[in-house]
Amino acid sequence: MKTTISIITTALLLAGCSTAIQPEYNASLIITNGQVLTINEQKDVIENGVIVIENDTIVAVGDESLLSRYQAPKVIDAEDGIVMPGMINTHNHLPMIAFRGLGEEGIENRLFAYFFPLEKEKLSRDLIYQATKLGAVDLAQSGVTTYADMYYHVDDMARATKEVGLRAVLGETVIKFPVVDAPEPYGGIDYATQFIEQYQNDPLITPAFAPHAVYTVSKEKLQEINRLSAKLDAPVLIHVAEFGNEAERIEGNDQKLSPVAWLKEIGVLDNRMVLAHGIHLDQNDIDLIKEADASVAHNPMANAKGATGIAPAWEMYRQGLRLGLGTDGPMSSNQVDLWRTLSYTANMQRLKHNDRTIMIPEQVIELSTIGGARALHMEDQIGSLEVGKKADIIIVETQSPNMMPNYNPYATLVYQANPGNVSTTIVNGDIVMEQREIKNIDMDEMQQAVRTIEADIAEFAKELSKKAIKSKSLML
Repeated sequence: MKTTISIITTALLLAGCSTAIQPEYNASLIITNGQVLTINEQKDVIENGVIVIENDTIVAVGDESLLSRYQAPKVIDAEDGIVMPGMINTHNHLPMIAFRGLGEEGIENRLFAYFFPLEKEKLSRDLIYQATKLGAVDLAQSGVTTYADMYYHVDDMARATKEVGLRAVLGETVIKFPVVDAPEPYGGIDYATQFIEQYQNDPLITPAFAPHAVYTVSKEKLQEINRLSAKLDAPVLIHVAEFGNEAERIEGNDQKLSPVAWLKEIGVLDNRMVLAHGIHLDQNDIDLIKEADASVAHNPMANAKGATGIAPAWEMYRQGLRLGLGTDGPMSSNQVDLWRTLSYTANMQRLKHNDRTIMIPEQVIELSTIGGARALHMEDQIGSLEVGKKADIIIVETQSPNMMPNYNPYATLVYQANPGNVSTTIVNGDIVMEQREIKNIDMDEMQQAVRTIEADIAEFAKELSKKAIKSKSLML
């Protein structure tokens, strides 16, 4: 690995100089020798690029000439890899990773017949903490530096996320029946309020409200959450238009308004709201979302696996909505990384529109980075490699056979790369993973904790599957 000083000294000696000139500025970290995808407005790509970081902030992005101006105690040689903004997963339920792989026997109405009973029986603070840690490591290893999540005991999720070193928008779930951290219906409102007050100025955690859906949270409670979110300046994460029959399931929706139109009608659709899924949207819904400056988290892989439909993602992208990519929970797509989601994003829209010219790789990478930042209203902080933004950066190696040749870095990322190609992950200027080595977590200890959870869940899950399958067979 080269150091800044040695590079400069070599250059000067070749030029016939006997004394090296010291750089003008000190920095914390420098990344050299990368193919830098800035994802700025011009989509600049810098060959043999250099990124200079001071503490948590990018202070310079450019070519090798920067090495004559800056020095740092730590220099990372990207070894001709792709250097890009960390990816942003805009919708997840990360602790569900403890249940990943369960309920895959073709169970009908899997959410209510399997997910909810499993959570009711097995969720606990410790499981949520340990599973979040596992999920955050999985995210870090796959180049996701920021994720948005809706779940329970989000204070424990925040603790685990910060231990790994990731950035997150964490929403405490609000729902109309008792859950693991709220014995009273809608108890998540008070829990969320306390969590938001606790983490409001945290450098890595953005606290949020997460009303589950328009059909599981009443009009009055949605309006209360809206007022609190305005008072506390907190995001609101919610499932919307995931299923085709949601309008019929909304209590008090006598006009059978669409879920989006219902949110508008009751006065809660605004620029703090992130709508997860948005599959069953018409043009009026898209217009309302854009007018409100709300956003959509698009989850094509999970939606395909769950057979819930293909969202109008191309229409939303083309019309300039705030649109990011998500995986949904690890029981919905079985993934928390975005790599396969990238190709799903392109290919499903091309299939839907019978048009291979849309959702080109550059647009898909945009959605996974600055698009996700826009969806979370964080585009002034993250999502591109620009001076003044937070140093959330990943290096994707290009030496493995699956990454060669690399004619078009965007196409290489969307159609060739996988999580194992991510060599280095940096969040807020701190190295979370370098050369595939996770820095902040004892991996053996984490793996043992997960094995203990698996052993506890396995037998109950097996019986739950039998019950659900038997119930389905009786209905046939």
